[in-house]
Order: sequence, then structure tokens, then C-alpha cells
Amino acid sequence: MFIFDPPDRFVAGTVGQPGQRTFFLQARKAGQVVSVVLEKVQVAALAERLDALLDELESHGVAVAPVPEIPTLDSEPLDEPINEAFRATTLTLGWDPDVERVLVEARADPVEVEFELEEGNDDDDDDSDPIAEDDEPGIAGLEASIAATIQAAFEADDDDVDGPDILRVRLTADTARSFATRAARIVASGRPPCPLCGQPLDPQGHICPRRNGHYVN
Repeated sequence: MFIFDPPDRFVAGTVGQPGQRTFFLQARKAGQVVSVVLEKVQVAALAERLDALLDELESHGVAVAPVPEIPTLDSEPLDEPINEAFRATTLTLGWDPDVERVLVEARADPVEVEFELEEGNDDDDDDSDPIAEDDEPGIAGLEASIAATIQAAFEADDDDVDGPDILRVRLTADTARSFATRAARIVASGRPPCPLCGQPLDPQGHICPRRNGHYVN
């Protein structure tokens, strides 16, 4: 179990060239660096849901960082060494109203909690939606059920020495907004789309269905 409350740095990043990128969540505090592998669709969904959560909080009077017109982001690469601690199959997002912190958890096996992001596939540019179709609660639901459910899961994990690998972080709203903005940019910086069919275009081109299977570059 890797707990960062709070981390000195928490970012999404990649290793490899577009089309062959490996996506990571990485947390750092002092000399400890933990890197967790996940899918591109998970990063995209987490960034989108974080922005939505922060917007909802702001609409209910909670002071959070707005989306800046010209954001100042952490644009540095991932910290070395990049050693895979585990591969995340489940991401959990919540809000702790007692300390006004965003909760983000990545774990190596799925659990039934709200805001669960299901596992994606190995395609770097698959844009399918990995978010479960459950109705999203409002702020009252976040404060009453999400935090309570996550807290119960946290307490069970803390007592289970044989439980799943877990990365858990608590973030200020400002840090969460910066994380979401960087993550969205990283997702968007993959392979450009083919101008004819819209599928990801490799540097050497691809077989385009709009050209009856002819090669396009």
C-alpha cells in the first residue's frame, strides 16, 4: 500500500512514442517515487471526471481552482527511475469534505465503489468510455455516500495485509485541477487522426478503409 497524503508531486505521464506509449500515474514524496501503469482511456476518464467534480464543487460554493486560460502546468517528464509498482485495474475518485481534499486511488483489482473506472484495453488510441453507467450523485451524495464508502474501503484495506496493491493520494483542489489539465493534454498528444477516416495515423501511415484498403501516409 502506497499512501501519499499529500504528495509532493502527482502526475500522469507516458513512456514511448505515440502509438506505443505506456501510461503511468506517478506520485512522489521526498525520496519515494511510485509509478503505476494504466490505460490511456483510464487517464482520459480520470481527467474528465476530476474536472467535472471540481466544477460541481465550485457550483456549490466550495473554493476550487478554475480552469486557467493560460495554465501553468508541470510539464516535466516522469521522475526516474520509472519502475512499475503494479498495473491499475480500478481507479476510484471521491471528495473528503472534512479536510477538503480530493481522493484518488488506483488499485490492482476491481472493487465495487462509486466512481469506479473500469479497465481499458491495450490500444493507445482507443477512445471508448471506461466510466460505469451508474447515476452520478450530487455534492450531498459525494459527502454522504462517496466519502463514507471510500473510508470503509480504506479501513478494510488497512487491516488486510494480503489485500491488493494500492496507490492512494489526497490532493488539494488546485493540485487536482493541475493534474487533470496535464493528463488531458497528455492523452491528446498521441497519434494524429487520418484526415479521411479519423483513425490514428502512424508515422509511416496506415491502411485506410476510406481508400478501399489503400495505404495512406
